[in-house]
Parts: sequence; structure tokens; C-alpha cells
Amino acid sequence: MIIFGRNPVREAFRAGKTVEKIYFVKGETDLQLSPIFALAKENRVPISFVDRYSLDQLSGGGNHQGVLAKITDFEYCSLDNLLAVAQERGEKPLLVLLDGITDPHNLGAIIRSAECFGAHGIVIPKHRSATVNETVVKVASGATEHVSIAKVTNINDAIRELKERNVWVYACDFDGKAPKDADFKGGTAFVVGNEGSGIKRLTKELCDDTITIPEYGKINSLNASVATGVVLYEAARQRH
Repeated sequence: MIIFGRNPVREAFRAGKTVEKIYFVKGETDLQLSPIFALAKENRVPISFVDRYSLDQLSGGGNHQGVLAKITDFEYCSLDNLLAVAQERGEKPLLVLLDGITDPHNLGAIIRSAECFGAHGIVIPKHRSATVNETVVKVASGATEHVSIAKVTNINDAIRELKERNVWVYACDFDGKAPKDADFKGGTAFVVGNEGSGIKRLTKELCDDTITIPEYGKINSLNASVATGVVLYEAARQRH
């Protein structure tokens, strides 16, 4: 996998990822790249200095900020692993289940919010979903190195398993209670639907309850990643 940008590359080192090679723009004098260069030397990672055009090509025209790295592919985990993270921290589970989020920018932003608000992991389906790629890593700004992501065959089966393990599952959809009126202190999972069609009917029916973010403008639908950030903030506020 190729990742680029100062934060993603730096966090890859800090998280102990295997960095296979790192590229810097030749002649770049930005002092913010110095700590990354030092990490590469310390970890004996091969370093190449290339012209800006070459780095633009390697990053697919992305905002690489003068640095790009090749790392081992992202490693997904299981639902059990996510619950184990919560147990290790001595906390009740706080998870996000994504029902067909296909936009990598949304996935990256959701991962970033999950890390910022202390979620223990994210669940995505194996099919019809964005996966962790270069764009997701860049948008997440390093959060992919700290948030565990489980890939499951069926989101509905994951919901059933979580309910059996005393995790209360909320659908983030219309016609529900406001987040402030729900109790997120216990084991909690939020189901966030597809950018266009929302949560599937059967999936919503499986959930224990529905929460709806109050809105006061003329547009009646928040972006999926923004909505996820709002409900995760409320969960973090109640817990801390």
C-alpha cells in the first residue's frame, strides 16, 4: 500500500507498521519532514529522493506534502478483536458499524472521528463497501494506525452477535430519539448507512433503537461522516 502526507507516514512509524520504502521530494527544505527522515533512518528504511513530478505520479496527484511511503497492506481484524480492545482498556465497547459506506473520503473521516472520540473499532462489510486504501489513509490523517477495523461477511449477523454480547445497537436514521436522550454509557454500537440510501430496512429493524440528530437548517440530511462524528462526540461526552 502507498500512503502519503506527513501525518499518515509519521503515524505509520509510530504504530510499528512495516514501512518498505520512503520517498522524499529532492531538495525539499521543510523542517517538518526532518522527524520523518530521522524515523526512516532509525528504522533502516530505504530512502529515495525524487523530483516533485515523480512523487505526484506515485501519489496519484494527491497532496503528498513532500513525503510518500510504501507499507505492508492494511490488516483487518475480527469482531472479537474489537471487543477485546474495549476489555483491555477496561471500558464498555463503543463501535461503529458501516452499512455500505462506499465513499473512501467518508470512510477516512469516520475513522478519524472514531480515533478522536475513543471508539474501540469500526465494522465494515466485505462487499459493497469502501476499504482502507491510500485515499482513506490520507483523509484519516494517521488514525488508521490506531483504530482497529473488522471486515465481516454480513453486517446483520454482526448486529445479532453484538446484541447477544450486551451491546446496545442504535441505527442512525430518521424518526428516532435525539442523541442527548439516549444512554451511551454501556456497550454501544452505532449503525451508519449508505451515503445515498441510508440503512437497509432489515438492518434497521434488527437494531435496538434509532437515534436522529436534530437539524434546524433547510437541508435535512447530514453527511455520513459528520453524523458519525456527532453521535460519537455525544457518547464520549456521556462517558467522560
